[in-house]
Amino acid sequence: MSTNNGMMYAPVHQAKPVVGPGGFVMAAMALDHGHIYGMCNGLIEAGATLKWVYDPDPVKVEDFTARYPQARAARSPEEILEDPEVRLVAAAAVPNERGPLGLRVMAAGKDYFTDKTPFTALSQLEDARRTTAATGRKYMVYFSERLHVESAIYAGKLIEEGVIGKVIQVIGLGPHRLNAPDRPAWFFEKEKYGGILCDIGSHQIEQFLYFAGCKDAKVLHSKVANYANPDYPELEDFGDAALVGDNGASNYFRVDWFTPDGLGVWGDGRCTILGTEGYIELRKYVDLARSKGGDHVYWADRKGEHYSDVHGKVGYPFFGELILDCLNRTETAMTQEHVFKAAELCLQAQNLAVNVTPVGGKPLRL
Repeated sequence: MSTNNGMMYAPVHQAKPVVGPGGFVMAAMALDHGHIYGMCNGLIEAGATLKWVYDPDPVKVEDFTARYPQARAARSPEEILEDPEVRLVAAAAVPNERGPLGLRVMAAGKDYFTDKTPFTALSQLEDARRTTAATGRKYMVYFSERLHVESAIYAGKLIEEGVIGKVIQVIGLGPHRLNAPDRPAWFFEKEKYGGILCDIGSHQIEQFLYFAGCKDAKVLHSKVANYANPDYPELEDFGDAALVGDNGASNYFRVDWFTPDGLGVWGDGRCTILGTEGYIELRKYVDLARSKGGDHVYWADRKGEHYSDVHGKVGYPFFGELILDCLNRTETAMTQEHVFKAAELCLQAQNLAVNVTPVGGKPLRL
């Protein structure tokens, strides 16, 4: 697993299949983002059978089949969509193509599992809502910064057990390393990537809804900027937002592309969860200058101060739950309502954002 390039973040864990061989057949297509490898790792470890792969770029397909030799290279998307054995299609398309692809997959009678962000426009979200209602298919999203992070899974268990009481605030920090020369051209085109709050901000909003137990929330304010990358004028290298949930819990998050070269991982992702009886801090990928490994959980409650290194000890239950949800038409892994609400809020935060980039070195007129 790459620790220096977040685009290739693809954790592995001990296989814990929930079905036997051939019990859940899947396919992969649209290999534009490296998260497709994390998505496939999680599903295969949970027992999925990877039958097909398709992308118009033969180099991407060759790299993929080198990693997963069991996958057959399809000649077209239709070869996958018309295969009655395929139950789910995993895809990591260019962000503004994810929504339209999902409509095709669901119309073909398959469940859809896309990389975040799931949409770049509210109109795409509404199309997906109508299509899930009409077809009964699932439109699931790979929110990797919670679903594929053991410290985040562990924090969810602590909250469920009532260790810190009722959650009243979540603060999320999601710095990333830019690696500009290695990025595809679409990464710097706002129409295609959607903006920083829509893109990597989607992780933070999903975590807030989950940890705080919110069904809905309101974006209070948000802002974006391009502070240090004038060569990429459509890139937003900084963004933040504040929200309040329907249960009164509040949220602040910051996302950026300013991970320094000296840091040994792609981003020092952190999350602090405040409850009425304690708080939890997650140091997801590194414990700065102390440990190069991730999944550090610190918390304080009525009984004292606690620390646990949970790396390799918790696993990633989402993927097995998703497979069983697809087979049983249940919503244990994640509800469709939760997916669409997280998507809606990140789009609203992006649309409401004030651009605070200084122009020509002059102070802002506030």
